[in-house]
Amino acid sequence: MTRSCTVQGPDNPVAIGASEPPAIIAGPCVIESESLCMTIAERVAASCAEFGLPFIFKASFDKANRTSIDSPRGPGVDEGLAVLAKARSEFGIPVTTDIHLPDHAAPVAEVVDVLQIPAFLCRQTDLLLAAGEAAVQHGCAVNVKKGQFLSPAEMEGPVSKVASTGCRQLIVTDRGTFFGYNRLVSDFIGVGDLLESGSGDHAPAVCFDATHSAQLPGAGSTSGGRRERVPLLARAAAAAGVDALFMECHPDPQNAKSDASTMLPLDGVHGLVAQIKRIAEIVR
Repeated sequence: MTRSCTVQGPDNPVAIGASEPPAIIAGPCVIESESLCMTIAERVAASCAEFGLPFIFKASFDKANRTSIDSPRGPGVDEGLAVLAKARSEFGIPVTTDIHLPDHAAPVAEVVDVLQIPAFLCRQTDLLLAAGEAAVQHGCAVNVKKGQFLSPAEMEGPVSKVASTGCRQLIVTDRGTFFGYNRLVSDFIGVGDLLESGSGDHAPAVCFDATHSAQLPGAGSTSGGRRERVPLLARAAAAAGVDALFMECHPDPQNAKSDASTMLPLDGVHGLVAQIKRIAEIVR
């Protein structure tokens, strides 16, 4: 059984899987401005290119699952997709964003390379089917983030829903498991189970979300978090042999408009990518 996912990108396809170096999925949580996205995309793309790791730029046009009604959500579909399209063409990199409604799937798939399903929505059948259908039509991949409330084995349900549309370019992302209130635990036994999941001769690529795994959800009007533990989690996941790592970053994390408590400083990404590269070489 081979874990694999092909992400088309603007130039050459990016292969994500067990025999490839780990891909880095990174960017700000929400699109705050075009200039911020261009700065982050350029910096992280350069670091990944230096160490030979595939890079997919991530930013959200709408954060529909914010804790507070007053929290910034993003610029919306039209403006957000324009920013993602510019990053894609200017730096020659694949891009991804999350979708929250079935109606988002088709227009977003016309622009991005990976449709991301948020963890809290990973069992929503209509959303999963719409994403799979749009991915098939437009040559995209689908990344389903594992809900904190699901075991690794239960992710077979969401994966099978997407696969029922004929979509075979799939990623499953672990982002921690609920442990009581306001606490997440990163279960690397569970990550190992995801790495061994799938049936037949093909299985989804496995990604680990180091940013959201460090959250302290529901700890006030915004989610708290342990930013200092993100590099530790990323290194541990690289040692576990995951196919991709998800890490949000920002030049001024404390003032980021979303996930400020877990956002990596942009200046620290280069060194962490270097460590991930070295760990992956040993593991592989």
